[in-house]
Amino acid sequence: MKTCMLGKSGLEVGPLAFGGNVFGWTIDEATSFRLLDAFVAAGFKLIDTADVYSRWAPGNQGGESETIIGKWLKQSGKRDQVILATKVGMALDKRGLGGPYIKRSVEDSLKRLQTDHIDLYQAHKDDPETPLEETLGAFHELIQQGKVRVIGASNYSAERLSEVLKVSRDNGLAAYQALQPEYNLCERAGFEDALEPVCREAGLGVIPYYSLASGFLTGKYRSEADLAKSARGQGVKKYLDDRGFRILAALDDVAGRYSSTPGRVAIAWLLARPSVTAPIASATSVAQLDDLIEATRLELDGPAIERLNQASA
Repeated sequence: MKTCMLGKSGLEVGPLAFGGNVFGWTIDEATSFRLLDAFVAAGFKLIDTADVYSRWAPGNQGGESETIIGKWLKQSGKRDQVILATKVGMALDKRGLGGPYIKRSVEDSLKRLQTDHIDLYQAHKDDPETPLEETLGAFHELIQQGKVRVIGASNYSAERLSEVLKVSRDNGLAAYQALQPEYNLCERAGFEDALEPVCREAGLGVIPYYSLASGFLTGKYRSEADLAKSARGQGVKKYLDDRGFRILAALDDVAGRYSSTPGRVAIAWLLARPSVTAPIASATSVAQLDDLIEATRLELDGPAIERLNQASA
């Protein structure tokens, strides 16, 4: 398996990140452990979660995903085999990226994860009410203390990403080394039109979330009747239109050419984008995880990529 650096961070990762949003939501602790074991056994490293996962599930408070990962790390002894990424700044009842809040939150995450450091600590969303210098100053201090190795961002506009990178340069503060944007065949413009040029100029690693558009790009949702198949079904209803069906048809065509599956092709399309380091995708079974792993071994040719580009334009 090919590995590469996540931007200029010094973190070496494989071509796939495991999305921890499902832990404590659509899969229980035992299943989570099995999938994490299988992911690492296949040679992959990057596990992505957040302090608010999975707050939206009935009865949850947030932090369930980190807690499950922490128990797995303690039980498996595999902390040195993974790149651990989590996020801060999306709690509804807290100040987004204020310095004191970041410093408190990292301690909570470290406790839940049962580790002494986080490899990639990410701002979950922009906080326009907090000075960028304050946010970066807090992150910088955490790096100096050894509690965080590198920092990254998610859900920033291109303008704000450029601004925060400039503040880092001008003030000698730690800088974001990675961006986690929403990016897939269904959601292209937001990243490609403005964010991608900033990432390439700054040398940021890119780890897209919703790589399979909440499962739509696997092809299992082709009518409104299909939406009841999973807890995430309603999230794809917006894609059941002419463009969405064109994308599915293109995925089916390319999958047929390669004796593959639509989901594998959708991940392979992302990996063919030079700016993308490792798409984030989740799985709820070993079979689904195996499918994601196979996707990283699929290399699309020019005509296949163009077919998908035209269908999703």
